[in-house]
Amino acid sequence: MSDLWAALCLVLVLEGLVLFVAPAGWQQVARRLQEIEPRQLRIGGAVMVVLGLLSLQFVRG
Repeated sequence: MSDLWAALCLVLVLEGLVLFVAPAGWQQVARRLQEIEPRQLRIGGAVMVVLGLLSLQFVRG
């Protein structure tokens, strides 16, 4: 369980770095995301989850 919390903390660090380093770029990405259909976002999210899980298996395996 501590690994899960560590991973979530690293997500916060990485997202915070993006906002700190390139806030205008992040805003531009957020605007573009609003133009994408929800179904496409859902498919993209599912692909990212699968890739993340496969990567985790590879790294931890």
